[in-house]
Amino acid sequence: MAISTKEKKKFRAAAHHLKPIVTVGDKGLTANVTTEVNRALHDHELIKVRISGGREHRQQVVKDLCEKTASDLVQLVGGVGVIYKPSPTPNARLSNLIRHEVIG
Repeated sequence: MAISTKEKKKFRAAAHHLKPIVTVGDKGLTANVTTEVNRALHDHELIKVRISGGREHRQQVVKDLCEKTASDLVQLVGGVGVIYKPSPTPNARLSNLIRHEVIG
């Protein structure tokens, strides 16, 4: 699923105040990290992920993470990536997009 430029702009604005929920450490993209990202995306739809390592490593990790979770990369700045995946049943109390009036 591709995100339009207009949507990316709205998502970046909504994610500005968010803190990273998941951290990908030196061990890289493990099954536990992927599971936790899937859970967070289901609950929040829009999350930040902190990734350690060099530039090429971070780019590869976030690309693999998006493929494994069927999500879209909104932005990658330094060691922090913003990832979006629409929830089939968004919860108004948990969804970062609904709470910040980006959708709904």
